[in-house]
This record gives sequence, structure tokens and C-alpha cells, in this order.
Amino acid sequence: MASKAPPLEVVRHVTCPQCGGDSIYSTQNPFRPFCSERCKQMDLGAWASEDFRMPAEAPPDDAQHGDPRQQH
Repeated sequence: MASKAPPLEVVRHVTCPQCGGDSIYSTQNPFRPFCSERCKQMDLGAWASEDFRMPAEAPPDDAQHGDPRQQH
């Protein structure tokens, strides 16, 4: 009985979400989807400093608190 060779991994090229450069998206790149450790660390730092937070408007000072559907 002949043993089967492991399947070849398809190497995809994607855009690095941090710098916009080319990045290899495969198990060969431990930083995927980033192109490098530097880009991965920069992205982590942006999350830690809350640069990626969703914009929200603060309610007016005279607004009632809580769910308006629950208030009578």
C-alpha cells in the first residue's frame, strides 16, 4: 500500500490590514493576515488604545436613563 502525500497548501496573497502591503495568508506566515510582526503589534496597540472604538453620541444631560420602552 502506497502512502498518500499530504495535500499542498494553497498560498493566498492578501492585503495587510495595517500597512496595505502584500501579505501571504498561509501557515507559513505566523503573523497572518498581517505581513510582519511589526504590523501585527501596531494593530494590537491601536486596539489597546481604543483607536478602533465605534463613534457614539452621548445622550443629552436632561435625558432619562434606561430603555425608553420600559418607562411609563
